[in-house]
Amino acid sequence: MDLLHYSVEQALHVLRAGGIILYPTDTVWGIGCDATDAKAVSRVFQLKQRDDAKSMIILAADERDILKYTANPDPAVFDYLRNSATPTTVIYENALGLPDNLVNQDGSIAIRITKEVFCKTLIKRLGKPIVSTSANISGQPSPKSFREVSKEIIRGVDYVVDYREHDETEAKPSRIIKLKANGEILVIRE
Repeated sequence: MDLLHYSVEQALHVLRAGGIILYPTDTVWGIGCDATDAKAVSRVFQLKQRDDAKSMIILAADERDILKYTANPDPAVFDYLRNSATPTTVIYENALGLPDNLVNQDGSIAIRITKEVFCKTLIKRLGKPIVSTSANISGQPSPKSFREVSKEIIRGVDYVVDYREHDETEAKPSRIIKLKANGEILVIRE
């Protein structure tokens, strides 16, 4: 079994047991859990020392996931995402089927359709989206590679994914957008 598939299998075991993982994404290294597990989501907030009034991003494998976890997304957003070379997170109104501690107070949820092979494989095998929040204590800089992840974060998760651990490519957080009612795209973070 190659390292990618071994890492997916190990991560699946941890996620299904309600655990949290440290893993590579299509942007920065992230802390994640099963996005439908409220207890696991709480553990991520605790590890990050993050105010639970701040929401977190979730990763999805494809457009069908968006349709499953949001009510009436504007189809124009899918065209925008298909034409975007930059990893882009979209804030969707009216989240569905996700725990209250993950959904923003206004009922919205931030979702990114990942193109990264490890994440896409893991999400498809799990059959659910996963939380994706930068692997840092709240207020500290996001790590640009695994090497920059703090020991506190590494010790606080149940599994550190081996796949891409030695990749030194510097990453940056995703673009975040919101599609307004009139179809206009509002860029929250470039």
